[in-house]
Amino acid sequence: MNYLGTPSIETERLILEEFRLTDAQKAFAHWLSDERISDNRISAAHTSLSQTIERLTKIVFNYEKDDFCYWAIKLKVDGELIGEIDLYDFDQATENCEVSYSLGYHWWNKGYGTEALKAVVDFGFTYMNVHKISGAHNTDNPASGKIMSKAGMLKEGIIRDMIRNSKNQYKDCAVYGILHDDYVRKQVDMESPILKLVNK
Repeated sequence: MNYLGTPSIETERLILEEFRLTDAQKAFAHWLSDERISDNRISAAHTSLSQTIERLTKIVFNYEKDDFCYWAIKLKVDGELIGEIDLYDFDQATENCEVSYSLGYHWWNKGYGTEALKAVVDFGFTYMNVHKISGAHNTDNPASGKIMSKAGMLKEGIIRDMIRNSKNQYKDCAVYGILHDDYVRKQVDMESPILKLVNK
């Protein structure tokens, strides 16, 4: 795998770039404090801005590492921060990794999640030479599965009680994956969403 850190990626409507500490207020307001989003995450909704500042401080510190890929999702038209997406859990032996993402409720059902995920999948295979990208979502959040499917990922099964959320509830998760070979075959029929990649 070729580790490139977190370069800026531009798509038709989005800019994916490194978080800044000045993003804390909007990250807190747009999704990290929203229980509609936290219900689909392991971690609880933030109840204070200081929690978000602490979280972003750790993220910003890790940008020094080449194997750290964590993007803020922003609208190209006005720079509004609407979510986050990351590649993580890189396995050097298999060259596999995982992807996760969150989007503020106000920006659901507008295709932004799909656009961001397609870009990160493209980046992982085209620039990092990853073998496989996997993702999972709670079975009671089927909209996330639709995003993965539109990005070319295939549903591989359901794992019972895969996670336990902040409310101490176990959740079954649907697991999706896309192989590099899948991507190569499908990219002929899919326009590459990346318009510009800016290396650090």
